[in-house]
Amino acid sequence: MPHVPAVLSPRRKSRQIRVGDVLVGGDAPVTVQSMTTTPTTDINATLQQIAKLTAAGCDIVRVAVPSQDDADALPIIARKSRIPVIADIHFQPKYVFQAIDAGCGAVRVNPGNIRQFDDKVGEIARAAKDAGVSLRIGVNAGSLDKRLLEKYGTATPEALVESAVWEASLFEEHDFHDFKISVKHHDPVMMVKAYRLLAERGDWPLHLGVTEAGPALQGTVKSATAFGILLGEGIGDTIRVSLSAPPVEEVKVGLQILQSLGLRERTLEIVSCPSCGRAQVDVYTLAESVTEGLKDLTVPLRVAVMGCVVNGPGEAREADLGVASGNGKGQIFVKGEVIRTVPEAEIVETLIAEANRIAAEMGPDAGIGAAQVVTA
Repeated sequence: MPHVPAVLSPRRKSRQIRVGDVLVGGDAPVTVQSMTTTPTTDINATLQQIAKLTAAGCDIVRVAVPSQDDADALPIIARKSRIPVIADIHFQPKYVFQAIDAGCGAVRVNPGNIRQFDDKVGEIARAAKDAGVSLRIGVNAGSLDKRLLEKYGTATPEALVESAVWEASLFEEHDFHDFKISVKHHDPVMMVKAYRLLAERGDWPLHLGVTEAGPALQGTVKSATAFGILLGEGIGDTIRVSLSAPPVEEVKVGLQILQSLGLRERTLEIVSCPSCGRAQVDVYTLAESVTEGLKDLTVPLRVAVMGCVVNGPGEAREADLGVASGNGKGQIFVKGEVIRTVPEAEIVETLIAEANRIAAEMGPDAGIGAAQVVTA
């Protein structure tokens, strides 16, 4: 069976906080977050989207709270969501207190755009501590405190870190330590530099994110690049992939990043060749059809879909289940042994049937998570 490989570097020693019933930091697994795109005032639509995110493997969800009506919707959403809800607060500190009272697992505050925020830190710290609610100090390049923009001229990594460390110190002065920090930037290089600097300054748990990462392809590449560097160095305790795409896609990308780095158990892994002039079958269609047919499979299973005689037999033999295709037919391998040879038209249905048979033998608790497609 596939197993979690060795990680690139040991995890940075961060202190642990709680977001609802989910642990973040310390020796807790790196968690995946997303954010709803529905109006928070539309409680049913928001809860439906949270349910989809939960089913996709999301650990924590954030909802926007830009108005009083949104704040008023929080008690129902927090109570009915199956995963912890974080209230995203900007501009109005009064909503922070409402979110705490509503039973949210955490509250995200952005010091750069809450006027007189520093004056409210003591009240927020007391309210959060009394309720057992954690916070996220969320510093963004696009909403950095004007004083720091004047000092540095632009949102440099040093400016982001200075803002975060300053706000952290204010909470710590009130003996409040249940918070994580993010220093997001749209440029992956700037973002990596900022988190490296921040990781050296204290043991706070860190929320990783490339803010405004862009459309699906661009945002996936930028996030995977930045997260791969930082998580590979052991930096990061929770992640959010910010895409201009449905939030479920953010969760899928986030989970695959963690699986690729050995930070989550690999679940369904499909190894397929990118095709070349040696291929004697339509590898693209085969791989897509097998992936679609097994999309609901959650057990740790490696399936190889190969299209030529060079790498095909070896990869298929090494997988739990595989096919080496050529000359209009495919050899089906299970646990390294050829069990039958089938016509090309029967390859997909045979692989799906065998995968489901193996999954049934493994039992319902063998694994959980999203499918991972790897091109060899």
